[in-house]
Amino acid sequence: MSYALITGASSGMGLCYAKELARMGYNIIAVSNQPAELEATTAMLAKEYAIEAHAIYADLSERSSAKMLFDRCQSEGWEVEILISNAGMLLFSTLTNTAPERLSTIIDLHCTTTTLLCRYFGEEMKRRRKGRILIMSSSTAWLPYPTISHYSATKAYLKNFAFALWYELHRYGVSVTAVFPGAVNTPFYKLSDKMRNRLSTLGVLMRPEAVAKRGIRAMMRGKRRLTPGLFTRLVVAICAILPARVLDIIICIKPIRELLERV
Repeated sequence: MSYALITGASSGMGLCYAKELARMGYNIIAVSNQPAELEATTAMLAKEYAIEAHAIYADLSERSSAKMLFDRCQSEGWEVEILISNAGMLLFSTLTNTAPERLSTIIDLHCTTTTLLCRYFGEEMKRRRKGRILIMSSSTAWLPYPTISHYSATKAYLKNFAFALWYELHRYGVSVTAVFPGAVNTPFYKLSDKMRNRLSTLGVLMRPEAVAKRGIRAMMRGKRRLTPGLFTRLVVAICAILPARVLDIIICIKPIRELLERV
């Protein structure tokens, strides 16, 4: 049987990926650090889509977590055809105001664990000459982003890592797709319902279901990258040609400067 392993699968984007792949008939291995939500998710997937759904609790910021997941799948005989590295965290704070432990957590979660998951499962996919990997990066990977410098830097790492990995694996029947969403309507953002609706209407916030559908479609087609949403593509394009001096001037505007000094 073929399985799709999804990290951060108990809520937000990960849950949408799990639902979409279950709807397509894939058995699901859901990984999360939210035990109650994880069990509820796998029970729902198995019942609604008549597939196998297995829950694995893991703190993916632990460097041993990737090997633990791989060993568990090997011992259970679960052949992972699809790997979706989605688990992430967003922390608004300037670098000097961020606790070093939090920096280590976000770097290990986004960079170390994703890299090791691709190393272990990618080797098996390469051996079988069949497999698909989807890595969730971010539109922030393409531009400097004050107050989330650490976050955007990890997403830039994932961008370069995914692009390079595509070259290494695609000749062996293994696709690697990097997805660069902008703001997605998930619990990441602490917003009122009114503001969420307004931003969604303007196209600033994308629905996670829409991002998941587009991401899976791109992955199935073997695409190397996807930036979903017209608004996000416009922002990335504009920021790519925006001189650094312009951004520096914007940051010096008094209300923005005061905001940056507080976070």
